[in-house]
Amino acid sequence: MSDEGYVAERSYSGALFGVVAVALLAALGGLVWCYGLQNHLAAAEQKIAVADQKNADLMQKLEATNARVRATSETLGQSVGMTQKQIELRTQSIIAAQKAEAAKLEQEQEANTKQIGAVSTDVASVKTDVGGVKTDVATTKSDLEATKTQLNRVVGDAGVMSGLIATNHGELEILKHKGDRNYIEFTLQKGAKPTLLSSIKLQLKKADEKHSRYTLDVSADDRNIEKKDKGLDEPVQFYTGKDPVLYELVVNVIEKNKVSGYLSTPKNAAKSE
Repeated sequence: MSDEGYVAERSYSGALFGVVAVALLAALGGLVWCYGLQNHLAAAEQKIAVADQKNADLMQKLEATNARVRATSETLGQSVGMTQKQIELRTQSIIAAQKAEAAKLEQEQEANTKQIGAVSTDVASVKTDVGGVKTDVATTKSDLEATKTQLNRVVGDAGVMSGLIATNHGELEILKHKGDRNYIEFTLQKGAKPTLLSSIKLQLKKADEKHSRYTLDVSADDRNIEKKDKGLDEPVQFYTGKDPVLYELVVNVIEKNKVSGYLSTPKNAAKSE
């Protein structure tokens, strides 16, 4: 073989070796690219769970990935290890999962909207209740004003014009709020020891429920005063103290062997110790 033939054959072998090397490098690059592409798709699957506000960015990434997959599939073919059909199926699966997640988020938002509507309804109901309470308060005030006009002044058993007389606990509360005198409520039981109220003692002797009459003893200033056969809501009056002042007691309830009522004393009256 001539030197020219040998040189030509060697050049051809070198060129062939170069082509093979380039092909191997291209195949290796394709495998590396395929591995990177698979990792990218796995990352895209994890990002599907991200909130609704990131959905737009995710869709853009999916479209970009889909374009790269198609371009790579056309270039590398079967050597990449994933056909065009497999890539499309995978992409469709990812898109379907993304749509399902978006639908789930939409359902949750709808449920939250319904809950907000329910809360608004409850708030409106509370406002209505508050309005009803205001009406009740106004009615109560009117009732109190009407009750004040029903309080009477009568002449007591000592012949003195009494203060305002309360015939029940509600009217007594009104008198207490007026603040003109001190009011002390009591209940006396027949046969019990004398009860100390302010600077006096009271002891029930008799209670006639049928005829609404009672008898009791008043101990004041070291003397005993019998108040006999007194009637329901009748002002029972007596004077006591170093500078005698008028005390009044009124019995509002008469039961068998028991009476209940209140004692009215001046503001400067002595208190029990």
